Amino acid sequence: MILEIIKNQGLRYFIFRLWYEFKIRTGILKKDFPNKTKILNYISFEDWKKLNIPFLFSCREDIKIVKRNNYDLENCYNKIRNGSIRFFGHEWKEVSEWNLNIDSGYEYDMRKHWTQVQDLSHESGDIKYVWEKSRFTYLQDVMRYDYHFQKDSSDFVFAEIEDWINSNPLNMGPNYKCSQEISLRCLNWFLLLFFYKNSITINEEIWQKIIHSLNWQIKHVYSNINFSRISVRNNHAITECLTLFISGLLLPFLKDSSKWLKKGKKWFEEEIDYQIYDDGTFLQFSHNYQRVVTQLLTLGISISSKHDIELSAKVISKTKKLIKYMDHCCVGKDGQMPNYGNNDGALFFKFSNQDFIDFRPQINALHCAIYSTCLYSDDSISEEAEWFGYYDSLSIQACSKKSMVIKFNIGGIYTISDKSDNSFTFFKCAKYKDRPSQADNMHLDIWLNGLNYLRDSGTYKYNTDEKFINYFAGTTGHNTIVVNGNNQMTKGPRFIWYDWTKNVKVNISQQGSESKIDAEAEMFYSLPKSVLHKRTIVKSKPNHWLVIDKVIGKEDHIPMVQSWQVNPELSEMIEIKSFNEKSERINLDINTGNWSEYYGLKDKIPLWQFVSIGDEFHTEIIINPKS
Repeated sequence: MILEIIKNQGLRYFIFRLWYEFKIRTGILKKDFPNKTKILNYISFEDWKKLNIPFLFSCREDIKIVKRNNYDLENCYNKIRNGSIRFFGHEWKEVSEWNLNIDSGYEYDMRKHWTQVQDLSHESGDIKYVWEKSRFTYLQDVMRYDYHFQKDSSDFVFAEIEDWINSNPLNMGPNYKCSQEISLRCLNWFLLLFFYKNSITINEEIWQKIIHSLNWQIKHVYSNINFSRISVRNNHAITECLTLFISGLLLPFLKDSSKWLKKGKKWFEEEIDYQIYDDGTFLQFSHNYQRVVTQLLTLGISISSKHDIELSAKVISKTKKLIKYMDHCCVGKDGQMPNYGNNDGALFFKFSNQDFIDFRPQINALHCAIYSTCLYSDDSISEEAEWFGYYDSLSIQACSKKSMVIKFNIGGIYTISDKSDNSFTFFKCAKYKDRPSQADNMHLDIWLNGLNYLRDSGTYKYNTDEKFINYFAGTTGHNTIVVNGNNQMTKGPRFIWYDWTKNVKVNISQQGSESKIDAEAEMFYSLPKSVLHKRTIVKSKPNHWLVIDKVIGKEDHIPMVQSWQVNPELSEMIEIKSFNEKSERINLDINTGNWSEYYGLKDKIPLWQFVSIGDEFHTEIIINPKS
């Protein structure tokens, strides 16, 4: 497996991970992150205010958003004041302790240095349940409530921040384990400091305490940046580099600010150029993570503009391509995109009342930042763009999706838009050069009139029972075939997959009303001999799909299973028939599958499956939507 890791992720990655683990186990890394520091006298609060440092807004009085007394927002505010927060964009839970995992009941030892904290142990459970409140995203709802209802909750806001600082000694406990979590906390504190700048609640004592904490948290991010840039190389690295860049701009009075500014900008631009592919897809093969990057780009572009700083031409070019891809795949009637790839519930900036599954506010805000025009005129969607400072952006009519098959071949995404039945077909077949997140090649998503009939099962949790990890991240949780019970790739520890799919060929064609995708990929290396899976998708008439699966190289006695994750609310309108290579009809088995729309939650759903020991499935999918 060592050779497999080196082959997939490179010798530099392997050597760095070895050295990093050595430093953790010997205590060398611990020495680089002290838990006791000298308290300095930083710039006074009044002198900071006089600097008039440009931000998204200078203070709450500077914001020009039309005030709307939205009672959904008021309800959120009341829940927060009563001790609850919204976990992963959806589920409200009461939480009071900063180091308690309310899902597992495990309480972390705050006497342990962060290098000694285990983040994926069975005993402690999913550490994201600890991190969620410490991001301070929940206070954005408080900030928005105060603005729209003309209230001042700054006493509550700064009491929360001060309590966190008092309860989380520097570099101790779970909330210093992840530099991205630290970065998000700092970004949210910046938002709150600027918004409540003129509140009488902020005194010199709390100001000095916050700046001291910010200084050392950002030092932590800078000192550990190579872990994200070499070992992780995903949205974590983008978040951390952007935070260094922004911190350098917003905290010019700190000793290391010029270093953070210069290197943070350089690294941020490098990460965007590397991680966003030339077709607008994203190296993490996940729509939710691509939305994370969408928000980070909006923040970076907006603050850079306020400081008259130009980001590189490559960043702007990649951003335009990302917008095009995201808008193209945002097809749900409520702004959904296919539930593709890992979805950990991340929504860093909650600047609207739209549900977590609605991607339109984020796509629209980035479109405003780049083009100075809005894709949506609805106030509930456009409010996010306004919080980023885009009040006067002109509204444009979103382009209708033409009837055609389109490829985003670097990321391995292929789509068919059919105006005759208002359908959208989403297909994944990728040749991996970056780390895959799920064994989901050959997955097929089908949408009709903005409703998701056949869908991806989602993610559920990163740290849960093995059977659920294998289902959601594995091949069974996707609309494709499994050979002899095996995943397409071999599951390793944590987020690692071995035997990456690389031998991939995909062709698309359009002839009259017929759209066609021909794909093939070598996979299932855990079998005695790998097999070639060929899948052809033909869309030639309304409400009808033909899917042909052929497996080459499979031993005759080995069974294969074709699975379909059916939306139970729409199942009565779905008809699926499958035949083997002898044109013999295969019986449909309706088993129990799983569906996770929001991180941490799952529901049982019907899992439609066809089983054969042959080499082919010829499958007809017919959808008869109710008028």
